[in-house]
Amino acid sequence: MKDKVSSKIVESWLKGWCLSREVSFPLPYKSGFYVNVGDEKQKERFVFPELNDDFFQHAHSIDDPWIHLKVSASPDEFMHRIPERWKLQPQGYMMTCFHPMNFPEMNLAEGYHLEFSEYNTTFVVRIVAENGEQASIGRVSLIDDVAVYDRIITETNHQRKGLARFLLKELEKIALYKGFSNNLLVATEEGKLLYETLGWKLYCLHTSVVIPSEG
Repeated sequence: MKDKVSSKIVESWLKGWCLSREVSFPLPYKSGFYVNVGDEKQKERFVFPELNDDFFQHAHSIDDPWIHLKVSASPDEFMHRIPERWKLQPQGYMMTCFHPMNFPEMNLAEGYHLEFSEYNTTFVVRIVAENGEQASIGRVSLIDDVAVYDRIITETNHQRKGLARFLLKELEKIALYKGFSNNLLVATEEGKLLYETLGWKLYCLHTSVVIPSEG
């Protein structure tokens, strides 16, 4: 894990996230970035590559619900220093893979097929079951010099069939064909384990806090 987090890497990842989610690109905000997300439970997000006075001042100034603060630091470093109205979200992990992923020889599980679509330099791969049910889906957004992977999901009743790995391999094929070999994503705890088997490395923690509504 990096001691010094690159603001450029965080910004590139965030741009890819915005492309995938179809929201406006991040704007500079002090030493971090601001995104107007517009979701019911994520109105805005402020992302700080480092824990500093900008983060703490902002945490103390916000009272409105559903504004997310995100920082490349462990919650142990700051939760005791911000108001109790902020609630910690499940831990995220920013990861990098600056070389081809390490895939075993594999075929798509029997009874499934692939579907492809694209928008905003974002490429979508779906794995669909014979009955038409979506089994797995993922996206890769190409921006600056990086491929940003986002929303890699396999439905519970289709797990343990190697679908996520196959999906990632297909997404990487697209990225490599377009000339992008530097890969970024933010993983969940469960996803982190999968990505590490494919050659991804932990770059930094991606910790989120939010003020939930009282209703």
